[in-house]
Amino acid sequence: MMKVQFLNKLLTSNIFAKRILTVLLVFSFSACDDYLDEIPDNRVNLDNLEKSAQLLTNAYPIASYAFTDWMTDDVGFTLGVTIRLNQEQAYEWEDFIADPTEQDTPIFYWFQTYEAIAHANEVLAVLEDLPVNNEEDERFKRAIESEALLARAYGHFMLVNLFAEHYDIQDESNNNRNLGVPYVTTPETVFIKQYTRNSVGEVYDLVEEDMLRGIELVDDSFFANSGKYHFNRGAALAFASRYYLFKGDYERCAEYSSLLLGESPSSFVRDLTSQEFRSASSSIERYPQLYNSPDLQSNLLLMRKISLVQRLDFAHGPTRPIYNSLFDENPYPGTTDRRENPAFVKGENALFPVRYQSLFQRSSLNSNVGFPYHIALAFRGEEVLLNRVEANIFLNRVDQALTDLQIFVDRRYSGDDTQVSIARLRAFYGVTGNANVSDRLVLYLYTLLERRKEFISQGMRWFDIKRLGLEVNHDLADGSLITLAEDDLRKVLQIPQSAIDVGGLRPNPR
Repeated sequence: MMKVQFLNKLLTSNIFAKRILTVLLVFSFSACDDYLDEIPDNRVNLDNLEKSAQLLTNAYPIASYAFTDWMTDDVGFTLGVTIRLNQEQAYEWEDFIADPTEQDTPIFYWFQTYEAIAHANEVLAVLEDLPVNNEEDERFKRAIESEALLARAYGHFMLVNLFAEHYDIQDESNNNRNLGVPYVTTPETVFIKQYTRNSVGEVYDLVEEDMLRGIELVDDSFFANSGKYHFNRGAALAFASRYYLFKGDYERCAEYSSLLLGESPSSFVRDLTSQEFRSASSSIERYPQLYNSPDLQSNLLLMRKISLVQRLDFAHGPTRPIYNSLFDENPYPGTTDRRENPAFVKGENALFPVRYQSLFQRSSLNSNVGFPYHIALAFRGEEVLLNRVEANIFLNRVDQALTDLQIFVDRRYSGDDTQVSIARLRAFYGVTGNANVSDRLVLYLYTLLERRKEFISQGMRWFDIKRLGLEVNHDLADGSLITLAEDDLRKVLQIPQSAIDVGGLRPNPR
């Protein structure tokens, strides 16, 4: 349980909106295709709308950021599993040394995301000149532009929140001074091109411009058969909800969250207490299929990710003490938190919640080699609801925050009494009658706990650690303890060495 005194300081000083957030270096499956170094001249000839729309299927990064969980307080030293060098480096917060084709590294994420951005830019560069024959074509063209802009904005937003300090809404001079990432808006046309890093503030401004234009143009009617794998309207609004939460603009976070949630926010929260989910929990195959189903209204954007995070024989995981203490912690005696099970046994001393299907793509039909992958939930209704809770806490709308939390809790805990109230939360945190601890702080503390449970092993905890400035401790095999301090420079992941040596980019301070 986090200290009340620390979170009281956090809530009153808005410190979570000022903490550094640069953590991931990532790579590309084509080892020579460094999109901040060179691009092979093998582009598709985009001479019609259909080809442009097809190319945008490559505008979503195949790299997962869920490896950041190995850097968080959700994992401990795990016995009986294979620990690769990159997994050890993540666990000990070292700068990564990896080939650009090694999944689950910041280097992989960097290059794969810029590769995805390059595809979006190819489409945007030719779209204006493509032939249009009727109003239907005009609508299709606007939908393509929307998807390309949203994909480009999303890629840069995730990069800046991994490789740069967190946006500081209270000090614009910091945002204009701190190194962000290059915001690339044109196709690569030269063999080696020199880039500069836009500031954090510039990246956020450009993301917002692309994102809002994308929302304005979005049209779901062209994605009838695969809508959850494209930036549909729901995913675009969820993106805006996350963007404004991370920026610290709580009014707009609440606004865009409400545009998605509408009059029935409960429909955007999967009901884990339902008979459907409880029946599926007896099957480690059926449960993740249901959990990640595109048919669920709560699942807004699905992405295929090349990764080992879903594998039980690799990397550190939530040790039993961490896992059990996290899910034992709730204000509702006699209830069951339905997120705790089903869970896999990981190694000798860890558990891993069943969320992913462990899938494998063969290099060819007759090949025994290929790539492990899973389908990840890039945006979910639950995140949007919790974003709105957090925004309303800071807007001093306590009753509205409680209403949303009740919707969430009713679909996570089964039992006779799951009533959310300030009195119950104050008792839970041991501050009943303590005038030095506000109701808003208690509510915020509980919201962070629910966020941590909800997104465990899915890569979201790291972003909360960065924006809140939380300290993380990891135990090592010899029993010693290492610490990532709240203002540790290593929370900003170092950019790839090739981007420094060849691309000419300034490295992050160390």
